[in-house]
Amino acid sequence: MTRPNPRSAGILREMGLAPLWRLRGAEDEAAMPMSVEAPVVPAVASAPVAPPPSNVAARPTAGRVASPVMPRAPVRAAAPPEAASAAPARLAPAGDVVGLDWDALEARIRACDACSLCKRRKQAVPGVGDREADWLFVGEGPGAEEDERGEPFVGQAGRLLDNMLASVGIARGNDVYIGNAVKCRPPNNRTPETDEIAACFPYLRRQIELIRPRLIVALGRPAAQALLNQEVKIGAARGKLFHYAGIPVIVTYHPAYLLRNLADKAKAWEDLCFARATMGRLKQAEGESAA
Repeated sequence: MTRPNPRSAGILREMGLAPLWRLRGAEDEAAMPMSVEAPVVPAVASAPVAPPPSNVAARPTAGRVASPVMPRAPVRAAAPPEAASAAPARLAPAGDVVGLDWDALEARIRACDACSLCKRRKQAVPGVGDREADWLFVGEGPGAEEDERGEPFVGQAGRLLDNMLASVGIARGNDVYIGNAVKCRPPNNRTPETDEIAACFPYLRRQIELIRPRLIVALGRPAAQALLNQEVKIGAARGKLFHYAGIPVIVTYHPAYLLRNLADKAKAWEDLCFARATMGRLKQAEGESAA
């Protein structure tokens, strides 16, 4: 078993994972379950996705099999009445964002008045990181500090997220993009309403089209419901592989939730190991396809 270096040990201790969790290689992770209370067995629970339109061009990337990301128009199986009522309708933001490049998209986000959240914000928070990242982490919405600084996950929850990323060998801005389901701070940091998520969703959709990530990690229920367009319970969704527009989606807890529920940090660690193993399999499969 690999012995973690002192820096990794410090990161894991700060996450509250004691006794110390030891990192293994991707192959060992895939074969050996984590010793948490109830090991989660990865499963596939993807919703059917309509084929992409012909007018969306793939971003060529060396050594990477490109699969075009289309505007969100999946054909979904009929949902139970309670799930259907909770799914947000897809509303257009202020103006059409289809075809916007990064600079134009971020300018549109910063000037957006498509929902009432714009009235009390100090600034909109588009997102931050590598614009061609393999990893995309999607949270709920900006908090007070994010509203001040214009960057997602910069408060206490952001520091925890950085430690979570470091624990599986990745870092903010390095092949990672971080965004939110809504781009403006909800009053008193409340959970975004379904109409607010729906009004903001086209911005997230366009970001995904531009980034073309290999894997999306949804941090918390609002982010998961925005991406999957269905009612989501984190406990039931953990350890399963969903899809948005053909891109694998993994669901885990939001760092702010983990700060209030320390016992679930171990479950989030398990989810990150699942995400890392999934990314390894995706890269291996794409490498074999390209060979």
